Amino acid sequence: METVKRNSVKAWLLAARPKTLAGAACPVFLGTALAYADGEFKWLPALICLVFASLMQIAANFINDLFDFLKGSDREDRLGPQRACAQGWITASAMKIGIVITLLIASIIGCSLIYFGGWKLIFVGILCIMFAFFYTSGPYPLSYNGWGDVLVIIFFGFIPVGCTYYVQALDWTSNVIIASLLCGLVVDTLLVVNNYRDRDQDALSGKRTIIVRFGEPFGRYLYLILGVAAALLSLWFIPFGGFFVPCVAVLYLLLHIQTWRKMCIIHSGKKLNSILGETSRNMLFFAFFLSVSICL
Repeated sequence: METVKRNSVKAWLLAARPKTLAGAACPVFLGTALAYADGEFKWLPALICLVFASLMQIAANFINDLFDFLKGSDREDRLGPQRACAQGWITASAMKIGIVITLLIASIIGCSLIYFGGWKLIFVGILCIMFAFFYTSGPYPLSYNGWGDVLVIIFFGFIPVGCTYYVQALDWTSNVIIASLLCGLVVDTLLVVNNYRDRDQDALSGKRTIIVRFGEPFGRYLYLILGVAAALLSLWFIPFGGFFVPCVAVLYLLLHIQTWRKMCIIHSGKKLNSILGETSRNMLFFAFFLSVSICL
């Protein structure tokens, strides 16, 4: 077990889970690429969106860490990366303060987007904060009742892609809708791997993810289908990137299928954490190079 001093900088860095920030960056990449392709690129609101999305992801990680600990979900048989509160790296009281500070900084930075997109963005920010809390807390924690996948598509697809585009172009197009759905599906592959790995522990904890509800074969093929659907949706952008778009789609699909085969072979246990890493790599590859293709 890793030795970490309580409430140290290292403890907070581990709790922030930097590897998950890929899920925050990908929607901003795609939204900005669409704005650039439409001649509406503005670097400052794009950068603000990236910082805000990253801070909200960190805040969500802190909230999940705290409330899973309080619910007793992070037991000794946890298969995923170690959690800060459960390991005693950060006290519950300190984590609460960390959550408040992170959300406060995110809100201040996010409010600067009002200058570019108008006061309506305040409601979007409030919705993001509510989602971060209600995902694992409250009388009806959404992730414990099978809503995680739908919420990922909304909050890692439509909201960040759409808002990133909107604060630059002040518009919403059919291309934004397709890119939002595509991005949500790709990011959801990360959640599916997590839930697939934790299916037995989630069942014992009363966490009714859709994989717990419908079984291991469902989760296995859901992962595959999400990647295939995202690759097919990306072909919508051939008018922007031409030949490059199907090349990126095919390469991503090959990587995704290769990772899926490894997941099927491993089937269960901590070794599935390697699949999480590969899935994150595939997602970043797809989002980045598809964004570049759209800009072309």
